[in-house]
Amino acid sequence: MNSGRVRVLRPEELGAGEREHWRELRAKSAAPRNPFMEPEFTDVVGRVRPRARVAVVYDGGEAAGFLPYERGPLGQGRAIGLGVSDCQGAVLRQDLVPHPRELLRACSLSSLAFDNLEAEQELFVPYAVEEHTTFVIDVGDGYEAYERALRERSPKFLKTTLAKERRLGRQVGDVRFVFDERDPAALRTLMEWKSAQYRRTGRRDRFAQEWISRLVARLAETRAPECTGTLSVLYAGSRPVAAHFGLRSGTVLACWFPAYDTEFGKYSPGLVLHLRMAEAAAAEGIGLLDMGRGPAEYKDSLKTGELPVYEGVLARPGAGAALHWLGREPARRAHGFVRERPRLASLAARTLRGAARFRRS
Repeated sequence: MNSGRVRVLRPEELGAGEREHWRELRAKSAAPRNPFMEPEFTDVVGRVRPRARVAVVYDGGEAAGFLPYERGPLGQGRAIGLGVSDCQGAVLRQDLVPHPRELLRACSLSSLAFDNLEAEQELFVPYAVEEHTTFVIDVGDGYEAYERALRERSPKFLKTTLAKERRLGRQVGDVRFVFDERDPAALRTLMEWKSAQYRRTGRRDRFAQEWISRLVARLAETRAPECTGTLSVLYAGSRPVAAHFGLRSGTVLACWFPAYDTEFGKYSPGLVLHLRMAEAAAAEGIGLLDMGRGPAEYKDSLKTGELPVYEGVLARPGAGAALHWLGREPARRAHGFVRERPRLASLAARTLRGAARFRRS
């Protein structure tokens, strides 16, 4: 389908030249090279989400921009993989500034929603309604420098975590870490742990959604220079005690699905796992671990810094945009109201945990 200088394709219809242009544009971006922004991620989403599309913006006969998205009823659009993707936006040549609503019109979209828009997305940031924080670990100067920074900022945390790692080795079995585990059984174990964690905390089980399970399984087999599915596992003896699945580029490890065996919770295996991931990433030349948005005690303990991401919607006037507002805005405002009131947020969390226990009983 063509509309002026914009061509809308299914991800699998992109040609080799267009994919290479995408990668070249991404390489020139000032943003960290997050693997969620690579064509391989969009490709895999397209295999499990039939409404996935890519708008290719041409200038002078050459592909100069790419907008991956999913199209819903009445033209309601959403960032590709919205709900699980941790970095979103368009990949554009730096001097290319299409009109946002004209771009939507060319895509036959009434709106475009995003919830993890990267900060450098000048085309869409003006339409954000909330700014969130994503927590990062900078190991660009090497793991030893990161450990020194942890010791200076929180000496008790690092000392305690390393002591628990040694105790795990003495009491359970020799501790072994595999940065890039290829055993499918280990991935299934991680998904079972994560599903149990979602239920335990009263959250929606992402892996109960077939498309997410299929997405992760396919990404685990993806081996591209800037988007490689990476399963990291911490073993004690022959037993896996913690694991993480994420995506890595040459410079960024996008942390995605961490979990651990609660039987070994007293050893803090999740924290140990993240330290070993940081160490292995630094050894691979990866300078940044992106732990994603959303507050968590372990992120506060491990982080070296924070980056902004944005949530919002770009909309054209019409029924589709109104439908989007009615479907999402009241819930978003309710969540924001709760988040801004810590006592209310604590009560909500306790209620969710109680509901989860009730469902299991």
